[in-house]
Amino acid sequence: MTVPFEPGTSPWVGPPLTADIVRRAEETLGVRLPRSYLALMYRQNGGILTNNCCPTDFRTSWAAGHFQVDVLMGLGYAEGIDTVSADLISEWGYPQVGVVLGVTPAAGPDTVMLDYSRTGPGGEPAVVYVDEDRIPRQVAESFEEFMAALVPSEVYDDEDEGR
Repeated sequence: MTVPFEPGTSPWVGPPLTADIVRRAEETLGVRLPRSYLALMYRQNGGILTNNCCPTDFRTSWAAGHFQVDVLMGLGYAEGIDTVSADLISEWGYPQVGVVLGVTPAAGPDTVMLDYSRTGPGGEPAVVYVDEDRIPRQVAESFEEFMAALVPSEVYDDEDEGR
């Protein structure tokens, strides 16, 4: 898996990942994080995504057939999932299905989450999009499938003009 992040420094990039950071994050979150997510975080611990649009077979509040996720959060720092996920779930009323994974352009009304509702905290979570209606809609069976589905935003430049 290539690193899917924009180069350079950003408040969204955490410190180099260690086994201790992973252990503490999983304890804090109460889940086993996907191994494909951790493999990516060991390469770069979060950041701004280069391919940041996920195609959907449903309409979102923002577009006809996709949503945008600008940032994939890492672990063990102020903007990491282990630090902010529980607060975001509480603040925005997201469903209690798992862990907030990324930041969308609206930064609150919608989000992307790892969904453990079918597998339990030790299983491989699906990835869901949560829109303003707070209904989790599955967009990928796994984190790896989610990352493979992401495309550049230019693909959708003209999709919703005149909407």
